[in-house]
Amino acid sequence: MTPYGTVRATYVIRATEGFTARLNGLRRQWLPMNSSMIVTEPLPASFWDEVGWRGAELLGDLAHYYMYAQRTADDRIAFGGRGRPYLYGSRIDARGRTHEWTVEALWRLLVDFFPQARSSSVAHAWSGVLGVPRDWCSTVHVDPATGLGWAGGYTGHGVTTTNLAGRTLRDLILGEETRLTSLPWVGRKVRSWEPEPLRWMGVHAMYRLYRVADHRERSMPRTSALARFADLITGH
Repeated sequence: MTPYGTVRATYVIRATEGFTARLNGLRRQWLPMNSSMIVTEPLPASFWDEVGWRGAELLGDLAHYYMYAQRTADDRIAFGGRGRPYLYGSRIDARGRTHEWTVEALWRLLVDFFPQARSSSVAHAWSGVLGVPRDWCSTVHVDPATGLGWAGGYTGHGVTTTNLAGRTLRDLILGEETRLTSLPWVGRKVRSWEPEPLRWMGVHAMYRLYRVADHRERSMPRTSALARFADLITGH
């Protein structure tokens, strides 16, 4: 029932992803993790020639506190990462502003990769929330008895995963047994995140450990013990 009328349906699917924590009783279901991006001013042809980035290749790294980047159609660098990952109590910042600390952190990381871009500046910045289950694995489920179902927990990979989830939900709702309905993420149960303040402490400790581990691994040939400890916290 809504303020505008009553809606009836055989099935109701919860597809609220990073905003799931705002629903009653689901605050600890999926953690709303912030992800942010910045984009530079248009860069001259000399920059692209110097760095050898001649196509529209997507870039990423194997760091624990990872980044991702792409060259835009108008010759900017769109550069993303985590910034401030989580707000206490699974709150969501609805102001539409990206924290200045996050913008500065992403800019430092960008010029670390591309020192030639130092003479440019950040033209735009934006943020959004990801839905993150406790084990960082997506789930799809439909309960024929109640007519309730859900899909989500994409942890930032939703652009492609939502397509697969939608087709899987279709088969589940139709009651069909297909290759999609036999996938291991169907009906998989995930434990809830810890209550506060453990949730906030764990997320921020995890990313702090990953940042320090990345710094140490620049001068060592193996994975830092700090990163392995952080993996235990994350449940990876």
